Amino acid sequence: MKRLAWLVLLAGCAAGETPVAPPAVRAAAPARVPAPGVPPAIATEGVPPVSAAVAGRLAQYQSARGATFEDWGPGGSLLISTRFADTAQLHVVPFAGGRREQITFSDEPVSSGLFVPGSGDVLYSQARGGNENWQIFRLDRQQGRSTLLTDGTSRNGMGPLSRKGDRLVYSSNRANGRDMDLYLLDLASGKSSLLLEAKGSFWSVADWSPDDRALLLVKVVSVNDSRPYRLDLTTPESKPTSLLLTPDVRWSCSSPRFALGGAVMGSDLRSEFQQFTRDTGRVGLGASQTDVLDQPWDVTEIDVHGDRIAYVKNEDGASKIYFYGEGLPLEIPIGVVSGIKFSPDGAQLAFTLSRPDAPADAYSWDVAGHRLVRWTYSEVGGLDPSTFVVPRRISYPSFDGRTIPAYLYQPKGTGKVPVVISIHGGPEAQFQPFFSPLIQYWVNELGLAVLAPNVRGSTGYGKTYTQLDNAEKREDSVQDIGALLDWIAKQPDLDASRVAVHGGSYGGYMVLASLVHFGDRIKAGVDIVGIANFTTFLEKTSGYRVDLRRVEYGDERDPKMREVFERISPANHAEKIRSALLVAHGRNDPRVPFSEAEQIVAKVRANGRPVWTVYADNEGHGFARKENRDYFSAATTLFFQKHLLD
Repeated sequence: MKRLAWLVLLAGCAAGETPVAPPAVRAAAPARVPAPGVPPAIATEGVPPVSAAVAGRLAQYQSARGATFEDWGPGGSLLISTRFADTAQLHVVPFAGGRREQITFSDEPVSSGLFVPGSGDVLYSQARGGNENWQIFRLDRQQGRSTLLTDGTSRNGMGPLSRKGDRLVYSSNRANGRDMDLYLLDLASGKSSLLLEAKGSFWSVADWSPDDRALLLVKVVSVNDSRPYRLDLTTPESKPTSLLLTPDVRWSCSSPRFALGGAVMGSDLRSEFQQFTRDTGRVGLGASQTDVLDQPWDVTEIDVHGDRIAYVKNEDGASKIYFYGEGLPLEIPIGVVSGIKFSPDGAQLAFTLSRPDAPADAYSWDVAGHRLVRWTYSEVGGLDPSTFVVPRRISYPSFDGRTIPAYLYQPKGTGKVPVVISIHGGPEAQFQPFFSPLIQYWVNELGLAVLAPNVRGSTGYGKTYTQLDNAEKREDSVQDIGALLDWIAKQPDLDASRVAVHGGSYGGYMVLASLVHFGDRIKAGVDIVGIANFTTFLEKTSGYRVDLRRVEYGDERDPKMREVFERISPANHAEKIRSALLVAHGRNDPRVPFSEAEQIVAKVRANGRPVWTVYADNEGHGFARKENRDYFSAATTLFFQKHLLD
C-alpha cells in the first residue's frame, strides 16, 4: 500500500448543473476585490504582480494536460479523466486514438468513474471546494442527468462494483462523522444498507468473489500493518474472517484479489518488500499455505481475469508490469503505471502510464498480440518534447551512514546552478519519475536544478525504511535534508549558496523544519498545505483520519509524545526562520487545517520577517482548479526568481 486514498464530495450537484455551495463553504469566502491577474477565490499578501514575461511562457507549460484510465466501457471503449477547461472531467474514448467525448460537465473536479455493466450509465464521485466530502452520483447518459446516490453531506468513498454490476460497495462516515463504515448500494432501487460497522477501524474493499457471494477487505492500521479479510455476503450478520493468520506478526498487504481458488496479493509477511503472494488454501479458514515469488521491490497493483493475473512492481521508482507465471516484464516505456484492469473479455489490460518526459496517458496491452496500444495523446502546450529533462537517480549518505535515494533534474549547460529541493508528502509516499510541467519549466526556462529526495519514512524501499521516521524519530528525516545540503556543496555543477526547499502536506512540515534547522544554508522555502504544529494538527484534522495519523506521527494525548511535538514543531521555533517564506493553503482543507498556515505566518511575521501568502477559498488539500494552480505556480516561480536568481 503506497498511501491511503482519501475520498471526498460535491453537495447535491448533478453534472452540468450549477453547483450550490453549502452554507459553511459560502461563509468561508470573505468579500474582496482581487488584485489584477489573481483569481477571484484567491487572497494574497506580499506577492508582487506576476510579470507578463513569466505568465506568458509559463502558460505554455501549464497548458500541458494528461489523461488517466478509469474503466472499460461498452463496445471496447475506455472511460478516462482529463481536463479541457478548469477541472478534470470524465470522457469516453471509443477506440485507440479516437476522439475524446466529454460526458461530465461541472465546475468541480470528478475524482473517479465506473461504467455500470449493461446500461451505459456511469458512477462517479465528486466533492465541493476541496473539502473531500465525496458524494457518489449515477449519470444516465441517455438523458444526460445525474442522480445523487449518497446523502449529500458525509464523506463517501466509492469501492468496486459487483461482477454482475448490480451492487456497489462504498465507505461513509454518515453515522458519526468519524468512522468510515461500509455500505452496500443496490443500483436498481438506489437504496443503501449497512454492511460493516468500522467501530474505530479503517476498512477498504478490494475485490468481489467471482460469484459475488463474498468480498475481500483490507483492515488498515498503518502503512506497515494492513491485513486481508474475507466477508461472506450469504450469511446474515457475518463477520470478516482473516486470511493468512499470523499471530504476533505485523505485516501489510497490497491489492488482494480472488484468484486461483484462493487469493493473491502483495505481502511483506516474509520480506522487506510487498512480494507477490498466493494463498493456496481455502480463503479465510486460517489453514492457508502461501507461495511467495521472492523478488525485490514492491507489488503495488494486481488484476485478475480467469487464470491470468497481471501485477505491477515498483522497481526503484519505475513501474514494471508482469503476468504471473511469466518471467519477463511487458515491454513498455519507463514511467509510473497505475490503475491496471483487464477488459471484460480479457484480451487487453488497460492502465495509465506517466513517463518522466511525457504527460500521463491511457494505454492497453494487447495480450495475444504482445504489443502496447496507446489510446490518448495528451498535448504539451505546443512545446518541443525533446527538450524535456529526464531525471537521473542519485543517492547520498546521511548522518547515520544510511544511503538516501533521490532524483535529480539537471538543466542543460555548464556552471553552477541554483537548486530547488522538492520534498514529497505522506510521509508514506515516494517520489517517482513522472512528468511535471512546472518542474520542466523551472529546469528549462529558469535553469534551476530540482532534487527530489525520498527521505527515510518514504515507501518503496522496504518496510524498515518506511518506519525510520515514526513518532519520536521524526526529525531524523529532517537530518536527511541536512545531509543532502552537504551533498550539494560537493557537486561542481550545483550552487550550495542558492538553495530553496519546496513541499506540500508533510512535505510542507519538512520545508518549515528545514528552515528552522538549516536556515543559514537555505535561501527560501515554499510551504504548501503544510503542518506547522503536530499537536494542533492532530487536534483539528478530520475525525475520520486522526487515528491513522496518530499511528504515524504519535499520539498528542500521550504527555511524552506531546512533549516531543512541542520540541519539534516548527511553529514553536518560528524565530529561527530567517529565510524567505511562501505559504499556500486552501481554506477548506480537511487534512491539514487552514489554521496551520495562519499560525506559522503570524509567528514568522511577528518576528519581523516578510511572508508571501496565497490562500484559496475554493480549495482544500492542494490546488485542484487550473485557474488557481496556474496562478500559484506563477507566484512560486516569481518567488524563486527573486530569491535564487536575482
